Amino acid sequence: MRCRPFLSLALLLALTLLAATSASAAARADLVKESTLEQVLQRGTLRVGFSTFVPWAMQDKRGEFVGFEIDVARRLAQDMGVKIVFEPTQWSGIIPALLTGKFDVIIGGMSIQPQRALKVNFTVPYEYSGMSIVAGKKFAGKMKTLADFNRPEVILAMRQGTTAVEAAKKHMPKAQVKLFDNEAQTIQEALNGRATAVVASDPFPAFQALKHPDKLYLPVAKPFTKEPIAFAVRKGDPDFLNFLDGWIRMVEDEGWLAERHNYWFRTNAWKGLVE
Repeated sequence: MRCRPFLSLALLLALTLLAATSASAAARADLVKESTLEQVLQRGTLRVGFSTFVPWAMQDKRGEFVGFEIDVARRLAQDMGVKIVFEPTQWSGIIPALLTGKFDVIIGGMSIQPQRALKVNFTVPYEYSGMSIVAGKKFAGKMKTLADFNRPEVILAMRQGTTAVEAAKKHMPKAQVKLFDNEAQTIQEALNGRATAVVASDPFPAFQALKHPDKLYLPVAKPFTKEPIAFAVRKGDPDFLNFLDGWIRMVEDEGWLAERHNYWFRTNAWKGLVE
């Protein structure tokens, strides 16, 4: 008779453990079912959000998207065994669009920033970028350092919502800042003399200096910042994040990422596609 309370307690603990295990298994099953990874596989398409940045993503003469990011996204979809759907989006609204489910992942030259990480989860970096400056010869021909541009009369043009804004304010806080929706507008400001210089991600400034050698030049030869670039996904999705991290490490180790980066960032072989 004295053993019965102990047996009852043991049975209660066993039942409690079984219930907890079953609940945990059910929760894991729900998590897998709700994962973006599972939804992509079931749907058969990977929806990629991006914005155009030369040479990360551009439209060629036929209106097709080309660039480093486009190659990365296509390879990712191919390895997943699904079709790719590109969703071009204004940079200033790209994170809200991801959060509302317009697409599954951002693959668009997005640098890891604490403010962004409060809203999205980042993968491991798959590339690094940096900010460069290209200036107009007529109004800034004698300027050779960032300090030369740190003056109240200097006007810096840049794309809104990009880390160029923070970089400019940090390194040239006295200069005026003018924001635009895309890089083409910023370059036009410099070409027309309405802006002293343009701050943008490398290698866009270098390409513009080569394209307009009579009007533009690079006052600083190398990027003056270094930023890790990663995919961005919605929070609460460890399965998708884990898959993307593993995929990035795989294509990096096999040398594919370096090969594609060299093609788009260190050669002009692709220029005929867009010009």
